[in-house]
Amino acid sequence: MKLYLIRHGQSEANKKGIIQGHANFPLTTLGKKQAVFVGHFFSDVHLDAIYSSDLDRAYETAKGIEYHHPLSIRSWDQLREVGLGPLEGKSRDQVKEEFPQISTHSLLLSGVEGSETQEEITKRCRYVLDQLYAAHQNNTVALVSHGGFLSILLMYMIAGESWHKLTRPFIIGNTGISHIEYDENEQVKFHYINRTSHLEKGESLQSSTVLY
Repeated sequence: MKLYLIRHGQSEANKKGIIQGHANFPLTTLGKKQAVFVGHFFSDVHLDAIYSSDLDRAYETAKGIEYHHPLSIRSWDQLREVGLGPLEGKSRDQVKEEFPQISTHSLLLSGVEGSETQEEITKRCRYVLDQLYAAHQNNTVALVSHGGFLSILLMYMIAGESWHKLTRPFIIGNTGISHIEYDENEQVKFHYINRTSHLEKGESLQSSTVLY
């Protein structure tokens, strides 16, 4: 199974520095351009399926890929960003003021009541990969999702249920592409992480990376 993991284009919340999680925000003008260019990247890549988070910023990005393939996007809520509960919709300054106890923690594992727990995230990673491997063992699949969830999914591929013990090493930019392959023994191979060369043609389409 070959997987392409793609983060969505720049969203309105990315641009304004607002924490998103499950909150729904559309792409910016720049984000829409990024979606077109990531679509061009996949125009000559064979795909058997395209999955997308059901949140608008991801689904809009997936449309750029769908345009070049005789496939329909499969909307999947399991690819949503990590749920951040009461942190969603707030600026980083607001979070620091209202939740000073998590100032030294990753927002993805803040422990704040109402946010997705480590156990829930682990279960979701396991479920996503199990479902994909069962359905697409010999296929090439594109998944359009979110920076936080994709970075954790990559760690889960490496360390399994001990992913949370790793210092999160992956930074995924808007429409950054990661290419992963599972061989016949279900061993994972990483071809590349966070490739953004498709944004370097003509005008600069890069956007600042949002860290969680």
